[in-house]
Amino acid sequence: MVTFDSIRRDQEHTPSNGMRWLSRWWRRRLPTGLFARTLLIFILPMIILQAVVTIVFMERHWQMVTQRLSMATTRDIAAIIDIIQTYPQDADYSAVTQMARQKLDLAISIEPGGELPPPREKPFFSILDGILSDEIRDQINLPFWVDTVGNSSLVEIRVKLPDKVLRVFAKRSQTYASNTHIFILWMVGTSLVLIGIAVLFLRGQIRPILALTQAAESFGKGQRLENYSPRGADEVRRAGLAFILMRERIERQIEQRTAMLSGVSHDLRTVLTRFKLQLALVGDNPDLVGLNEDVEDMQSMLEGYMAFARGEAEEDVGKLRLSDILDKVEQDFSLHGKSISFSIDGDDEISVRPNAFTRLVTNLASNARRYAHTLRIEAKHSPKWLTINFDDDGPGIPVNAREDVFKPFFRLDEARNLDNSGTGLGLAIARDIARSHGGNVTLGDSPLGGLRATIRIPA
Repeated sequence: MVTFDSIRRDQEHTPSNGMRWLSRWWRRRLPTGLFARTLLIFILPMIILQAVVTIVFMERHWQMVTQRLSMATTRDIAAIIDIIQTYPQDADYSAVTQMARQKLDLAISIEPGGELPPPREKPFFSILDGILSDEIRDQINLPFWVDTVGNSSLVEIRVKLPDKVLRVFAKRSQTYASNTHIFILWMVGTSLVLIGIAVLFLRGQIRPILALTQAAESFGKGQRLENYSPRGADEVRRAGLAFILMRERIERQIEQRTAMLSGVSHDLRTVLTRFKLQLALVGDNPDLVGLNEDVEDMQSMLEGYMAFARGEAEEDVGKLRLSDILDKVEQDFSLHGKSISFSIDGDDEISVRPNAFTRLVTNLASNARRYAHTLRIEAKHSPKWLTINFDDDGPGIPVNAREDVFKPFFRLDEARNLDNSGTGLGLAIARDIARSHGGNVTLGDSPLGGLRATIRIPA
């Protein structure tokens, strides 16, 4: 019976799924950097080409040359055997020995009687042993013993004649293509030189891309990078020029927005000051208490809007000590009768925009002070990241609202809000400051039962 589960199992084991799994496995093993990937584009084809050349061409050439040399050496040995068996010789075979040494470059000796040694183990990758044995077997067709093992420059061949044993010592170069490795060494050496040149050129091409990346990251963190100029290939130069133009447009828009908001703020503050002055001239009137509170709320809302719109992007990066900020937070908690503890793991000094980062930390701590009785701050400064956890025992924020509270002007009526005026900009400003440093602010459950607010920015 065919069921849905069986069909699904069959589909999961189809070849296409196997190919997708293999593809994902291969992508995970590949380097992710542009320099390493570009270098692989040069190296892999070179390695594949050299492997094919070595296996196909060199193996055939090596085998063919070795066969020709072994054939010629075996032919000389066969001629010596024919001379020994056909023509009368001296008692010590001096004439044929001298002829073999002078004409054939072979050292021979003839031992009356005697037996061949037991066969030696054949080497696994020896072409010479197999080819030379085949040639002796085909041309001489007598019992023989061959020794090609070892680093000696000589090859020993023993042939069993009817009443004697012929020992032949031939140079290894006479029977074996021993200089083939020189071509491989030249090929590998040339490849290494080419790879070195490719690395130098690639570094020159990657360096402008890294500079552009650093400039973009610095601009995203609100840092100034005055000495950046487009370099490298035409495409990289065009990308760098486009980045500079984009940065200038964004900075111009920010300046225009700041100038406009400053003008609006000035006009509204003038009106609010006039309201305050008129209310002060009226004197203490119980009917005007609500109006006074409305004016104060408008003043706070205006300040909150301006802080959110302006941000702290114009502030330069400087050095700041975490312990100084947390000491001030501890003093504030002591004044309000609340409990606080903090710990710092790693370097106490950090590189941030001091005023903005101080405002970020104090805002999150003040939020915990207003809604909780106990706050625990844990800061960890690693080589790459700065992480600060704020754990309290307050009412917390519902899970489904933890992202909504970061939206501007979102107000959470039943739980906590960072903004005293209730404009809904507190957490939006906090996340904006963290992201201007290249990090983020997230919310979660605290081990103390309340809310955990986490700041994580690049160190």
